[in-house]
Amino acid sequence: MAASVWKGHLIFGMVSFPIRLFSAARSETISFNLLHKDDHSRIKQMTYCQLEDKPISRSETVKGYEYEKDHYVVIDDEDIRKVAPRTAKVMEILEFVKADQVDPVYLESSYYVAPDEGGEKAYALLFTALKDSGYYGVAKVAMHNREHIIVLRPGAKGILSHTMYYQDEIRQVEEFRTDTSLVKEKELAMAKMLISSLEENFEPQKYHDSYRDNLKKMIEDKIEGRNVVETPPEHFAPVIDIMEALKKSLAQKRKPVAVATASAAAGAGEMEAAPKKRARKSRVG
Repeated sequence: MAASVWKGHLIFGMVSFPIRLFSAARSETISFNLLHKDDHSRIKQMTYCQLEDKPISRSETVKGYEYEKDHYVVIDDEDIRKVAPRTAKVMEILEFVKADQVDPVYLESSYYVAPDEGGEKAYALLFTALKDSGYYGVAKVAMHNREHIIVLRPGAKGILSHTMYYQDEIRQVEEFRTDTSLVKEKELAMAKMLISSLEENFEPQKYHDSYRDNLKKMIEDKIEGRNVVETPPEHFAPVIDIMEALKKSLAQKRKPVAVATASAAAGAGEMEAAPKKRARKSRVG
């Protein structure tokens, strides 16, 4: 397993046991470097002083907070060190909340929570209790010079944790609302039928980043001197009649089943006809 990002004790009530956190996911992207257009040499980014109109070195810079327009207070590393929380060795569960009350918009980074030596039994107890009760744990921990609220939830094989955005970090958009009075009963019933027809088990391994794959292919083509094939554009017609669109969607979804049924019936018909043909040939002979 990868190196742990935090090690300490998880506490709930009077129960305490050692755990480790491991990063559970990371984004995969293709990065590019900036080059000089004429000779393809790497571009070096420069720190520039606008007032003196000249480049300066990093050693000549300080951090500043703009408290009003063009007015700054200088903050140095020692100031930040004094107020930053030390990475703690304790993660304390503050409370337990119902799983369905936790809006996923609050969940940030994901971590695997693994028991450290001697903590296996208490870890298994907490995992089973969370799984059976339908509750999540809400804990507090200081790590990486920041205080985090963490949500603990049961996964398929163990406990997962997610750092949580604070309330003031969630964007409040007044326009983001839904007028459910616009929905008609027949449309809703058909929409539910369409959902049911598209129902599948969640298998994340079947999803791929096609854009990243296309980028890799394009890069390989350019390296090998091959022509880059442009991805064909998608065309979508605006939906005028929702009911009609739902009916067509359901009909399109049913087509493969209908074709398969027809093929099976035709195959069965051929199998039934074959003995009759053989029988007729026998009588002629």
